[in-house]
Amino acid sequence: MDAKQTIEAGKAILGIEFGSTRIKAVLIDHDNKPIAQGSHEWENQLVDGLWTYSIEAIWYGLQDCYADLRRNVQQQYDCEIESLAAIGFSAMMHGYMAFNEKQEILVPFRTWRNTNTGKAAAALSELFNYNIPLRWSISHLYEAIIDNEEHVADIKYLTTLAGYVHWQVTGQFVLGIGDASGMIPVDPATKTYDAGMVDKFNQLIAPKGFSWKLLDILPKTLNAGESAGFLTPEGAKRLDVSGHLKAGIPVCPPEGDAGTGMVATNAVKQRTGNVSAGTSSFSMIVLEKPLSKPYEMIDMVTTPDGSLVAMVHCNNCTSDINAWVSLFKEYQQLLGVTVDMNALYERLFNHALLGDADCGGLISYNYVSGEPVTGLQDGRPLFVRSANDKFNLANFMRAHLYGAIGVLKLGNDILLKEENVKVDRITGHGGYFKTAGVGQKMLAAALNSPISVMETAGEGGAWGIALLAAYLINNKGMSLADYLDVVVFAGNKGVSISPDAADVAGFEKYIENYKQCLPVEQCAVDHK
Repeated sequence: MDAKQTIEAGKAILGIEFGSTRIKAVLIDHDNKPIAQGSHEWENQLVDGLWTYSIEAIWYGLQDCYADLRRNVQQQYDCEIESLAAIGFSAMMHGYMAFNEKQEILVPFRTWRNTNTGKAAAALSELFNYNIPLRWSISHLYEAIIDNEEHVADIKYLTTLAGYVHWQVTGQFVLGIGDASGMIPVDPATKTYDAGMVDKFNQLIAPKGFSWKLLDILPKTLNAGESAGFLTPEGAKRLDVSGHLKAGIPVCPPEGDAGTGMVATNAVKQRTGNVSAGTSSFSMIVLEKPLSKPYEMIDMVTTPDGSLVAMVHCNNCTSDINAWVSLFKEYQQLLGVTVDMNALYERLFNHALLGDADCGGLISYNYVSGEPVTGLQDGRPLFVRSANDKFNLANFMRAHLYGAIGVLKLGNDILLKEENVKVDRITGHGGYFKTAGVGQKMLAAALNSPISVMETAGEGGAWGIALLAAYLINNKGMSLADYLDVVVFAGNKGVSISPDAADVAGFEKYIENYKQCLPVEQCAVDHK
């Protein structure tokens, strides 16, 4: 079938992901290739000191995104979407969506971005002997309990954004295990919430006398490939307000953006990993066994099929580089030179390759916002050099490229050096890798590991959840890892760059300087 025939026959598969600034829909064919897409731009709102998206914004955004997809299909293929082979919904993980028995939201959706959960996260980390980040749902729930918020007694359902949308369009209160692992820890052996931690939490809150226990209010966990329900007639109308889309379409377990990123980069098998490097950055490595102890800078989540994953999440990555490149753009304009931003980035990034492996002593802190991994509560971008350092453009650009992944290296040094985690392949995706070979070479030096980049990595999380929807109906008994290897990527592991010994040594010298000067960055934050 060609794309039009695929759509008209109801054989196309839809993935929709709610990102922090954009909701994106991707339609794929039987070869898992994107054939149409739609999007909707949105922004979170600060309401009563907390970051949120309204329920109205969620549904309007979903409907506008789907309508944009319909327009794209009509423009390209002159046909209508009447049915689909499968659908998947994904969204940013964590946060807090609490509902009463009437399925009414009790307080505005509290997103992962909120940091008001410090007391709860610290107490739960100690109770569980497990790192519980500020943004996890259990932190939000316990903080509401600590703060004596009245609504807690009325909670009947607690879920994530992806879980909420899925629930409302299928009637099934379920969650993919990867997304669930960002609510509270899950047990990779049982593929569900950690029973010991659930019991400890119930004992902790027992004096409050709530009518519910933790498992009463959490979604049922599902692995990739398990049935998660079907699009109801009401759900079809909520998704497609034009009324063309039919009910009865199978829907895969809803997943978080971490899981869809793993799928989109073929990094769900043990000893594989991926690095997403754009405005912020994070790395995920699929582990063969649990870590020896908890680490505050490492989050533990799972793949969509339940394997344990160590995540290093950094608030900052390329924003400071972008600011400096914009400064060079201004300089060109001042000289009357026509500016091609793509060419400017490419030349500056490639020029960085001519710099010294240790950046000549130059240091860049890219902290536009705070950086929990290094203990900085607030951000202040800072460039540091001494009079004897080799201050030239190549070293300057290389220092900023190193600085963009400096925090990522600190977290991964724990995994690769202290915990001796083994990894066979790490795949990079995001704007940091846009200039061919440069970001790869820098990250290979930082992690002392080969780094691959695939053409398909740019397709993003909406494509990843579409692949999980395809896996639901086409897996033929294969594991998710095998399905991705054999069916989706067909053995393509991308273009790989191995670490250069001199670059590795240079990055080690750079990061030692970086760590020694962190008090300077702290001082800049304290006195801004």
